[in-house]
Amino acid sequence: MRTAIAALVTLSLLPLSAQAKDPALGQTTFTTYEAYLSPAQEPGEESETPKPLQKTLGATAPSTPRAERKSKGHGQIRFTKDLSRAFVDVQIEGVNTADIVMFHIHCGPPGFLGPIIINFGEHGGSFEKQFVNGKMTVELTNKDVNFVKSPPTVKSRLPESCPIDVGFPSQASTLSGLEYLARKGVLYFNLHTKAHTYYGEMRGQIYSVKE
Repeated sequence: MRTAIAALVTLSLLPLSAQAKDPALGQTTFTTYEAYLSPAQEPGEESETPKPLQKTLGATAPSTPRAERKSKGHGQIRFTKDLSRAFVDVQIEGVNTADIVMFHIHCGPPGFLGPIIINFGEHGGSFEKQFVNGKMTVELTNKDVNFVKSPPTVKSRLPESCPIDVGFPSQASTLSGLEYLARKGVLYFNLHTKAHTYYGEMRGQIYSVKE
Protein backbone atom coordinates (compact mmCIF):
# COMPACT_ATOMS: atom_id res chain seq x y z
CA MET A 1 0.00 0.00 0.00
CA ARG A 2 2.79 2.38 0.97
CA THR A 3 4.57 1.52 -2.27
CA ALA A 4 1.47 2.38 -4.32
CA ILE A 5 1.00 5.69 -2.53
CA ALA A 6 4.66 6.57 -3.01
CA ALA A 7 4.36 5.79 -6.71
CA LEU A 8 1.31 8.06 -7.05
CA VAL A 9 3.10 10.91 -5.25
CA THR A 10 6.12 10.50 -7.52
CA LEU A 11 3.96 10.57 -10.64
CA SER A 12 2.13 13.70 -9.44
CA LEU A 13 5.44 15.52 -9.04
CA LEU A 14 6.64 14.72 -12.55
CA PRO A 15 6.29 17.62 -15.03
CA LEU A 16 3.44 17.31 -17.46
CA SER A 17 4.47 16.73 -21.07
CA ALA A 18 4.41 19.85 -23.23
CA GLN A 19 1.55 20.12 -25.67
CA ALA A 20 2.08 21.67 -29.10
CA LYS A 21 -0.48 24.34 -29.95
CA ASP A 22 -2.78 24.41 -32.94
CA PRO A 23 -0.74 25.92 -35.81
CA ALA A 24 -3.82 27.85 -36.94
CA LEU A 25 -3.44 30.06 -33.86
CA GLY A 26 -0.44 31.63 -35.58
CA GLN A 27 -2.81 33.50 -37.89
CA THR A 28 -5.53 34.32 -35.36
CA THR A 29 -3.55 35.53 -32.32
CA PHE A 30 -1.58 38.75 -32.19
CA THR A 31 1.28 40.74 -30.72
CA THR A 32 0.16 44.36 -30.45
CA TYR A 33 1.99 47.70 -30.47
CA GLU A 34 0.57 51.21 -30.33
CA ALA A 35 1.39 54.91 -30.50
CA TYR A 36 -0.33 58.14 -29.55
CA LEU A 37 0.48 60.75 -32.19
CA SER A 38 1.07 64.40 -31.31
CA PRO A 39 2.84 67.44 -32.81
CA ALA A 40 4.99 67.61 -29.66
CA GLN A 41 6.91 64.50 -30.76
CA GLU A 42 8.14 66.14 -33.97
CA PRO A 43 11.86 66.98 -33.55
CA GLY A 44 11.60 70.40 -35.21
CA GLU A 45 9.41 73.11 -36.71
CA GLU A 46 8.60 73.34 -40.40
CA SER A 47 10.51 76.62 -40.52
CA GLU A 48 13.65 74.63 -39.66
CA THR A 49 13.53 72.57 -42.85
CA PRO A 50 17.10 72.35 -44.23
CA LYS A 51 17.54 74.78 -47.10
CA PRO A 52 18.60 72.14 -49.67
CA LEU A 53 15.26 70.36 -49.06
CA GLN A 54 12.94 73.36 -48.92
CA LYS A 55 12.08 73.19 -52.62
CA THR A 56 11.42 69.44 -52.71
CA LEU A 57 10.05 68.79 -49.20
CA GLY A 58 9.04 72.23 -48.00
CA ALA A 59 5.50 73.14 -46.99
CA THR A 60 3.03 74.40 -49.59
CA ALA A 61 0.72 75.99 -46.99
CA PRO A 62 1.30 78.23 -43.94
CA SER A 63 2.69 76.23 -41.02
CA THR A 64 1.67 76.33 -37.36
CA PRO A 65 4.07 75.91 -34.42
CA ARG A 66 3.92 72.50 -32.74
CA ALA A 67 2.57 73.89 -29.47
CA GLU A 68 -0.41 75.47 -31.28
CA ARG A 69 -1.56 72.52 -33.40
CA LYS A 70 -4.75 70.68 -32.47
CA SER A 71 -3.95 67.46 -34.36
CA LYS A 72 -3.79 64.16 -32.50
CA GLY A 73 -4.10 60.48 -33.24
CA HIS A 74 -3.71 56.88 -32.19
CA GLY A 75 -2.16 54.06 -34.20
CA GLN A 76 -2.06 50.33 -33.53
CA ILE A 77 -0.15 47.51 -35.23
CA ARG A 78 -1.23 43.91 -34.66
CA PHE A 79 1.23 41.26 -35.87
CA THR A 80 -0.08 37.73 -36.28
CA LYS A 81 1.95 35.36 -34.13
CA ASP A 82 3.29 33.60 -37.24
CA LEU A 83 4.43 37.03 -38.53
CA SER A 84 2.84 36.51 -41.94
CA ARG A 85 0.53 39.53 -41.73
CA ALA A 86 0.04 42.71 -39.72
CA PHE A 87 -2.95 44.97 -39.34
CA VAL A 88 -2.65 48.73 -38.84
CA ASP A 89 -5.54 50.74 -37.39
CA VAL A 90 -5.22 54.52 -37.13
CA GLN A 91 -7.60 57.21 -35.92
CA ILE A 92 -6.81 60.92 -36.29
CA GLU A 93 -8.46 64.16 -35.19
CA GLY A 94 -7.85 67.82 -35.96
CA VAL A 95 -6.52 67.15 -39.47
CA ASN A 96 -8.23 67.78 -42.78
CA THR A 97 -7.62 64.54 -44.67
CA ALA A 98 -7.47 66.53 -47.93
CA ASP A 99 -4.29 68.16 -46.58
CA ILE A 100 -2.45 64.87 -45.92
CA VAL A 101 0.40 64.41 -48.39
CA MET A 102 2.30 61.47 -46.80
CA PHE A 103 1.85 58.94 -44.03
CA HIS A 104 4.58 56.49 -43.04
CA ILE A 105 6.10 54.24 -40.44
CA HIS A 106 9.76 55.21 -40.04
CA CYS A 107 12.68 53.61 -38.25
CA GLY A 108 14.31 55.92 -35.72
CA PRO A 109 14.56 56.63 -31.99
CA PRO A 110 12.51 59.37 -30.28
CA GLY A 111 13.50 62.87 -31.38
CA PHE A 112 15.35 61.77 -34.53
CA LEU A 113 14.36 61.34 -38.17
CA GLY A 114 14.78 57.94 -39.80
CA PRO A 115 14.08 56.24 -43.13
CA ILE A 116 10.67 55.06 -44.28
CA ILE A 117 9.84 51.41 -43.57
CA ILE A 118 6.12 51.43 -44.47
CA ASN A 119 4.60 53.88 -46.97
CA PHE A 120 0.82 54.03 -46.60
CA GLY A 121 0.64 56.09 -49.78
CA GLU A 122 1.26 52.87 -51.70
CA HIS A 123 -2.02 51.33 -50.57
CA GLY A 124 -4.19 52.84 -53.27
CA GLY A 125 -6.34 55.93 -53.44
CA SER A 126 -5.96 59.31 -51.84
CA PHE A 127 -5.69 59.71 -48.10
CA GLU A 128 -9.19 61.20 -48.20
CA LYS A 129 -10.38 57.76 -49.35
CA GLN A 130 -8.12 55.82 -46.99
CA PHE A 131 -9.27 57.78 -43.93
CA VAL A 132 -13.02 57.32 -43.49
CA ASN A 133 -14.34 59.49 -40.66
CA GLY A 134 -10.74 59.86 -39.51
CA LYS A 135 -10.13 56.11 -39.39
CA MET A 136 -7.84 53.99 -41.57
CA THR A 137 -7.23 50.23 -41.58
CA VAL A 138 -4.46 48.59 -43.63
CA GLU A 139 -3.28 44.99 -43.92
CA LEU A 140 0.48 44.51 -44.36
CA THR A 141 2.58 41.64 -45.72
CA ASN A 142 6.29 41.29 -46.43
CA LYS A 143 5.92 43.07 -49.77
CA ASP A 144 4.97 46.27 -47.94
CA VAL A 145 8.26 46.49 -46.04
CA ASN A 146 10.60 48.91 -47.82
CA PHE A 147 14.22 47.77 -48.14
CA VAL A 148 16.35 50.91 -48.16
CA LYS A 149 19.08 50.52 -50.78
CA SER A 150 20.99 53.66 -49.79
CA PRO A 151 20.73 54.27 -46.04
CA PRO A 152 21.42 57.80 -44.82
CA THR A 153 24.85 58.56 -43.44
CA VAL A 154 23.36 59.59 -40.10
CA LYS A 155 25.09 57.76 -37.24
CA SER A 156 22.88 56.71 -34.38
CA ARG A 157 22.72 54.00 -31.75
CA LEU A 158 20.10 51.70 -33.18
CA PRO A 159 19.60 47.94 -33.21
CA GLU A 160 20.69 45.91 -36.19
CA SER A 161 18.24 45.86 -39.09
CA CYS A 162 17.35 49.53 -38.67
CA PRO A 163 18.67 51.01 -41.92
CA ILE A 164 19.43 54.45 -40.54
CA ASP A 165 22.95 53.41 -39.58
CA VAL A 166 25.38 52.48 -42.36
CA GLY A 167 27.49 50.49 -39.89
CA PHE A 168 24.95 47.67 -39.68
CA PRO A 169 25.15 45.01 -42.42
CA SER A 170 21.45 44.09 -42.55
CA GLN A 171 18.08 45.78 -42.79
CA ALA A 172 14.51 44.92 -41.97
CA SER A 173 12.89 43.48 -45.08
CA THR A 174 10.14 41.30 -43.56
CA LEU A 175 7.31 41.72 -41.06
CA SER A 176 9.35 39.69 -38.60
CA GLY A 177 12.09 42.33 -38.89
CA LEU A 178 9.49 45.06 -38.47
CA GLU A 179 8.15 43.43 -35.30
CA TYR A 180 11.70 43.12 -33.97
CA LEU A 181 12.20 46.87 -34.43
CA ALA A 182 8.85 47.55 -32.75
CA ARG A 183 10.02 45.58 -29.71
CA LYS A 184 13.14 47.76 -29.63
CA GLY A 185 11.01 50.93 -29.62
CA VAL A 186 12.59 52.39 -32.76
CA LEU A 187 9.54 52.65 -35.02
CA TYR A 188 7.28 55.68 -35.29
CA PHE A 189 4.25 56.87 -37.23
CA ASN A 190 4.67 60.19 -39.04
CA LEU A 191 1.83 62.01 -40.76
CA HIS A 192 2.74 64.85 -43.15
CA THR A 193 0.44 67.61 -44.36
CA LYS A 194 0.70 70.45 -46.87
CA ALA A 195 1.64 72.79 -44.04
CA HIS A 196 4.03 70.41 -42.27
CA THR A 197 5.78 68.38 -44.92
CA TYR A 198 9.37 67.94 -43.74
CA TYR A 199 9.19 67.03 -40.05
CA GLY A 200 5.50 66.24 -40.19
CA GLU A 201 2.16 67.31 -38.74
CA MET A 202 2.32 64.79 -35.88
CA ARG A 203 4.37 61.81 -34.87
CA GLY A 204 3.92 58.82 -32.57
CA GLN A 205 6.67 56.55 -31.24
CA ILE A 206 5.47 52.93 -31.27
CA TYR A 207 5.66 50.80 -28.12
CA SER A 208 4.39 47.44 -26.92
CA VAL A 209 0.85 47.38 -25.55
CA LYS A 210 0.87 46.51 -21.86
CA GLU A 211 -2.03 44.21 -21.10
